[in-house]
Amino acid sequence: MDSKSDLRIYAKNLRKTLDIKNISSEIVSNIRRLNDYKKAENVMIFYPMKYEINLLELLNDNKRFYIPKVLNQSLLVCPYDNNLTISEFGVMEPNTKPVNPNILDLIFVPALMVDNEGYRLGYGGGFYDRFLEKYPHIKTIVPIAKELIIDKIPKEKFDIKISHIITQ
Repeated sequence: MDSKSDLRIYAKNLRKTLDIKNISSEIVSNIRRLNDYKKAENVMIFYPMKYEINLLELLNDNKRFYIPKVLNQSLLVCPYDNNLTISEFGVMEPNTKPVNPNILDLIFVPALMVDNEGYRLGYGGGFYDRFLEKYPHIKTIVPIAKELIIDKIPKEKFDIKISHIITQ
């Protein structure tokens, strides 16, 4: 199973067997203990799709939260509010006006899998890699079930390494 497409199929099937609700809850508890999170004031999270780690509990914390919105080939950083709409990709997105990404202290990045080197397997659109390449100074964390961490993901020159992986 060496190709990214094979790994995506494997990861999506494996996620369906996991107790994502409990795993998400444990990950949120672990996030709240991280110094990078404690210090962060402006945090971008992602709105979870089915079987994805759910970080929405963090919205109760005393921070400013943002979620991404896709426009053409770019990710925009938009303030979170409860007024969301479903995007063409089936993801909940904000209707708020985008802000300058440089205000972010921390970005939680979704992944299907990650490897021990800090490279992630996304859904194949490259949106986060293109975004993160422009903002290498912002700390990044992939919240993921430990069952979805593998030794090595095939990487390409445009793949961006993540600062930190957090699991249950």
